[in-house]
Amino acid sequence: MGRIWGNLQTFTGWFCAIAIAQILGTTTSAKAAETVVVRFGPFAESFAVADLQKAAETGEFPRDIALFTNKLPEEQRLSLLGALRMKIPLNVVTISRLLNTQIGTAILNDLATAVVRKDQAGVQALRAGFVLGSTSPEGLSILSFIKSYPSQRLEINLPQSFRVASNLNSGFWLTQQFMLAIAPQLNPITSQISFTFDPSAPGVNQYEVLGLQLNDQKRNRKIPVDVYWSNASTTEKPVIVFSHGFGSVRTDMRYLAQHLASHGYIVAALEHPGSNETNTNLAIKNNTKLIQPQEFLDRPKDISFVLDELEKLNQTASSPLQGKVASNNAMVIGYSFGGGTALAIAGAELELEELKQRCKKNVTGFSFGETLQCVAQELPANKYQLRDPRIKRAIALSPTSSLMFGKNGLRQVQVPTLVWAASADKTLPALPEQVIGFTKIPSPKWLVGVLGGTHLSVKDPSTTMDQAQKPNTALFGGEVVGEQAADIRKYLQAIALAFAAQMTPEAEQYEVFLTPDYAQFASTQAFPIRLVTRIPTQAMLVVRQYIKTEE
Repeated sequence: MGRIWGNLQTFTGWFCAIAIAQILGTTTSAKAAETVVVRFGPFAESFAVADLQKAAETGEFPRDIALFTNKLPEEQRLSLLGALRMKIPLNVVTISRLLNTQIGTAILNDLATAVVRKDQAGVQALRAGFVLGSTSPEGLSILSFIKSYPSQRLEINLPQSFRVASNLNSGFWLTQQFMLAIAPQLNPITSQISFTFDPSAPGVNQYEVLGLQLNDQKRNRKIPVDVYWSNASTTEKPVIVFSHGFGSVRTDMRYLAQHLASHGYIVAALEHPGSNETNTNLAIKNNTKLIQPQEFLDRPKDISFVLDELEKLNQTASSPLQGKVASNNAMVIGYSFGGGTALAIAGAELELEELKQRCKKNVTGFSFGETLQCVAQELPANKYQLRDPRIKRAIALSPTSSLMFGKNGLRQVQVPTLVWAASADKTLPALPEQVIGFTKIPSPKWLVGVLGGTHLSVKDPSTTMDQAQKPNTALFGGEVVGEQAADIRKYLQAIALAFAAQMTPEAEQYEVFLTPDYAQFASTQAFPIRLVTRIPTQAMLVVRQYIKTEE
């Protein structure tokens, strides 16, 4: 899933995104046999594949194509060129396997409705284009796909392409509709509150990082952990455990761990061996499953195991952590798939009966997050309770929640919870993954919404340096990262510190930072931030309408 599904969906995203850009001829950008034809009712436009190849090589669109591309904004023209040039690192065995999966077949069936053929072989032709394209010397790309498409020309029905595109990542587009509907309620508020200090500023403590290689022999899990600590750390402050996203690493949120450690907190950033970057890369290399369904159960258990081991170190005279770890008073911070992990260990019950039904139906419109959650359909039971009572607070950053917790699983959360949502998140769209889930979580709870933020905005800049080269499609891309997202990460530092401080004698001092006033204060013109403890009435009408359409 992770990287492989991203690559497969990249291809389908390009196919449709260019249609949306009114340049579907370039969409099929590259070389079909010799010609790409775009049809709109009785009208048709043809483009030579050689011209598409030339555009990819020179960075400039030939005259015939330029008549269309010149009507587009510069950003979209550059995105099209990037799509033409990008290679998808999937070999023929992997692409063949993917196209024979449930979602791969569904995507092919949808795309085939946009391809004009006299016979009924659209799906087979598309499959051949993908598979044969992956065997070309330059690898799989839009150009190699079109060159390998088994026909003299690739003919596309433009209106149907729009319809197919509208089904891709439906949760993201519904989130955009939701944002438009509630926009009048997101106007800035006038605050009279003054803030006496900056919680996003570094603390005064010099922290160190203790690297651990833990081994859970009962589950055969080797768990690397980075423990951020300082001499100022005491049991008066909770230990904070961080759970990373799918196919990622324990340094996902390094800057946040450093910030919290500088304020005297102990932060344990662990790596989940069944869903980290190493596991994903190995699965791609060996053409094996990217994630096992058991990982949904093992991830919360990893956190419990780490807390067990930290308590042992707390009792060990030779350990620098002796007497510093409040392992029975812990807070969890989870990001993306790790956000779902955080909710599970905070008490949310996995409810899989409905998931198992949904994941057997049309999955073409699923986001990556929904597709990932469908892996849990292979678990034998329908309910799993994984709560650890040592977890007293939870922060779920852009979490997975739409399918894995069913209708009522989130109602079992037992601790104060903060949910973070970004309005432009394509990986885990805010409305189905965070907003609806938030309505089910018992109070006390907080929902942070970052308008214009994306899925990767909160990640450590060292982990997102590859994003600049990726095209912006309906399924992924357009990520706000690095220096561009500095203000977003700054607010996260502040609110995470304030949230953790509610478990300390400093609670009252930091409480003001968990208010709509401070969210407004921290907002910028580029990224307005809103914080609520309940969804406004008018917005709930939109939420209920969405839920009704999904039932």
